[in-house]
Amino acid sequence: MTPEQRERYARHILLREVGGQGQQKLMQARVLIIGAGGLGAPILQYLAGAGVGTLGIADDDNVSLSNLQRQIIFHTDDIGRAKTQSAADFIARLNPNVAVAQHPRITADNAREIVAGYDIVVEGVDNFAARYIFNRACIAERKPLISAAVGRFEGQLATFKPFEMPGVLPCYRCLVPEEPPRDEQINCAEEGVLGAVTGVLGTLAAMETLKELLSVGESLAGRVMIYDGLAAALRTVRLRADPDCPDCSALR
Repeated sequence: MTPEQRERYARHILLREVGGQGQQKLMQARVLIIGAGGLGAPILQYLAGAGVGTLGIADDDNVSLSNLQRQIIFHTDDIGRAKTQSAADFIARLNPNVAVAQHPRITADNAREIVAGYDIVVEGVDNFAARYIFNRACIAERKPLISAAVGRFEGQLATFKPFEMPGVLPCYRCLVPEEPPRDEQINCAEEGVLGAVTGVLGTLAAMETLKELLSVGESLAGRVMIYDGLAAALRTVRLRADPDCPDCSALR
């Protein structure tokens, strides 16, 4: 590390669980963040601050005024700009050591190829069909998938690594076997969301990502973390693999 990097990451290097070797590991890591919105913003912010070497940003939307209540890496001057470019500019200002790759559009046709280029995938989208695409790509490429979701005052977080213990550890489809009916889906554009809730879940997702990259602590794989902001409550629920899950069938 350069003297500037040693000073920048000094608080990490002091941690026994990280140290110089761990920081080097972060600096060599590649993480794909799918969705640069309310969840993606704090994920990107903390992973860039931590010095993760390459951050891939996937989003096909532009910044709008209603985003600014929770998408904290954007500013009023960014309205109308592509989120991927605005996020890349933010990261460059925060930590020029971090390389950024922009992926304006990920589809079923290119998901596996893109996922293959990263160590971990983190998603914070509000589209079930897209989540299934990322889930299948991560299983095929044996990449951990960290998935975060929020409602009005609540949220959930999980890490999926079914390839490590097939038949035991679940994938995303084990948690959500099929897309819920439209009237049961929560959409912040229709029902609202308290901005700070996305900050809580996004920061927790960044924490789980760093744990996976550093191989420290207890993985969230096999559990779902549930946050209730109004009750100030946080709990985890065990989740096992679904023996009939079609996405996990490739691992059997």
